[in-house]
Amino acid sequence: MNINATLILQSIAMMIFVWFCMKFIWPPLLKALDERRERIAEGLAASDKAEKELEAAKLTVEAQIREARDKAGEIVDQANQRHTQIVDQAKEDAISERKRQVSAAEADIAQAANQAREELRATVASLAVLGASQILEKEVDADTHRDLLDKLIAEI
Repeated sequence: MNINATLILQSIAMMIFVWFCMKFIWPPLLKALDERRERIAEGLAASDKAEKELEAAKLTVEAQIREARDKAGEIVDQANQRHTQIVDQAKEDAISERKRQVSAAEADIAQAANQAREELRATVASLAVLGASQILEKEVDADTHRDLLDKLIAEI
């Protein structure tokens, strides 16, 4: 065979092979590469979106933490105010109880003093009757002279 015919037939076979590859093999490869490129681009876009969402979530979390700290501070302040109110109320209750007990004690003391005065008056009256009977050398009847003794007791 002739080198020209071989070269021409090989060139024709190569052209058929290139045409076959471009018609049937090359498009699916390009399609697969395009799909992969799109998936990679989508993945990168999703990654960027997720990163932005993460930043937004961090800001939201920081805001919520700040809000929670503020609320906790308010709760602590309210608890301190309530504590102060309870202590003040307890002091007021203790003062009123002390005043009540002092009043009751003063009333008891006054009653005991009045009772002691009455006993002392009665004793003084009986001593006065005894003294008067000894001075008069006769017996003085306490029942008979009750009015006189009551006036004497009132003066004492």
